[in-house]
Amino acid sequence: MKVTRLSSLLTVLVAGLALVLVPANAGAAPHDGGSQPTYSYANAIRETAWVDTGLKDPSGKAVRVAADIIRPSELSSGVPVIMDASPYYSCCGRGNESQVKEYDSAGNTTLFPLYYDNYFVPRGYAVVLVDLAGTNRSNGCVDIGGPSDVTSAKAVIDWLNGRATAYTTSTGSTTKKASWTSGNVGMIGKSYDGTIANGVAATGVAGLKTIVPISAISSWYDYYRANGADLTAGQPSGLASTVENSAAQSGCGSVQSATDAGSPTNGNYTAWWNQRNYYAQAANVHASVFIAHGVEDTNVKPINFGQWWDALAAHGVERKIWLSQTSHVDPFDYRRAAWVDTLHQWFDHYLMGVDNGVQNGPQLSVERTPDNWVDAASYPETSTATSLNLSATTTNGLGKLGSTAPTAGAVESFTDTPSQSETNWETNPDSASSARVVFSSGTLASPVTVSGTSTITVTASSSASSGQVSAVLVDLGPETVRNFDGQEEGITTLTTRTCFGSGNSIDTGCFLDTKADTTNVNAEVIARGWADLGHYASLNSKATLTPGKSYTMTFKLAPTDHQLAAGHRLALIVGGTDNGYITAGSAKPKITLDLTKTSIQVPLVGSLP
Repeated sequence: MKVTRLSSLLTVLVAGLALVLVPANAGAAPHDGGSQPTYSYANAIRETAWVDTGLKDPSGKAVRVAADIIRPSELSSGVPVIMDASPYYSCCGRGNESQVKEYDSAGNTTLFPLYYDNYFVPRGYAVVLVDLAGTNRSNGCVDIGGPSDVTSAKAVIDWLNGRATAYTTSTGSTTKKASWTSGNVGMIGKSYDGTIANGVAATGVAGLKTIVPISAISSWYDYYRANGADLTAGQPSGLASTVENSAAQSGCGSVQSATDAGSPTNGNYTAWWNQRNYYAQAANVHASVFIAHGVEDTNVKPINFGQWWDALAAHGVERKIWLSQTSHVDPFDYRRAAWVDTLHQWFDHYLMGVDNGVQNGPQLSVERTPDNWVDAASYPETSTATSLNLSATTTNGLGKLGSTAPTAGAVESFTDTPSQSETNWETNPDSASSARVVFSSGTLASPVTVSGTSTITVTASSSASSGQVSAVLVDLGPETVRNFDGQEEGITTLTTRTCFGSGNSIDTGCFLDTKADTTNVNAEVIARGWADLGHYASLNSKATLTPGKSYTMTFKLAPTDHQLAAGHRLALIVGGTDNGYITAGSAKPKITLDLTKTSIQVPLVGSLP
């Protein structure tokens, strides 16, 4: 359960004056050779620059975005910038306590959400929080990851580097310079915010030295669709309506119409989606990238970090990744002290030029079991893409997963049952069900790790003119895991607070502590993938299926780094509509798999029996 800003403020007031002045190094272990908390938070300069984006709103008015700035007063030049560009600074809030920006009567920002200002300003950084066009105090329109959104942040980087114009007010003509900055910018943010960081990096803008996308989107198609299937995330225009300010809601109808036209619910990949595909533009990325994502993220599906990571790797981008067992949770709320210290070193290196070696450390840090983290030199780990066959047994609906080739003519069938989900499918995996088929390996004699992205090729026929297929990899065996499907997606928020940086009575720098929320399971889904068979030939158009005719389609499952314990089994479950993840079609067909032409490639460290 998220804590409201009001209850958070009451807790602070009750705590009294002890929270007003906080030691600047509280909460995280210091590291040698980096920036130190030597600058005054109390005397920091707070100001707003209204940056001209070069865009026009539908009425022809120039779009200016509000960039709220806090920076050390002692430094007049050479200050690096940590930037979070977001649509959520008034409508929804940031962080576990849903903080929004707060202002005094003169319009000066008194509360900068999250801990970035409290921790980093005393260490010689400026923190810049940007309202995306059409949100909070910025004019213009929201276009869901398109040119308006991305340019909102890119223009601020251009201004910080002397290439764009800003003003002292939203409509005035007095210009404002950024003579105090070095021009080095690092973007950070969770979800939509991290998505914008990805999008801006994909423009190749000069001055952006690093990005830290947390639970972020790399392709908006893969947030709303999956290989032609319609995910249960709603429609892009609905999200726009949620985050827009009142002026945008009344004046951006043409943008909303273009959004609806460009994102059809039939699952087709359009030019509108392609414009919002950042991983396809990875060749432009010059910034380093530090990714954090939950392998069980049910909001921004892990496919988004996987394809972004692979594209960055192909172009030699310096990168690092943290993978947690949580769903859509910030690492500040599941590994707080280690996260802040690592982030500190990361920004010191890429924005201040500190030679601390952070870029040479392990590329991967992964949570194997709750609060048990291990490092690996690279991600994916050194694995072998192992092709696994699906073979039938004497029991319909229960097959084998492994090296055994299926017999000629072998098939398995199931009936699309939209009321069931993967949770239903994995229950009693050794019992047959008409709603899914299970293919399981033998019992593991030693641990095996799935590290990377699995790919499945399905050859199937439908009894109707349409059909959907879901494929999930499952670890079968008893385990204690984070309760990613729980109310707080793998964490529990406590009533105590820890302070990270300096603060005052309004912006304390003290945040509610958390702990792992765990649950005991006998089966755990470790990778998911969905597809609409009507898109077997192309994502650009949906075909009408001929009932009884087989079609072949290849698609990816979510990336992961998951270790199966000795005594467990690996299973592949194939079903129809995965309730809660994809929306059901009008038909509820019988789907028949041709096992001789269906297989899955899994990146394994170790081997199956």
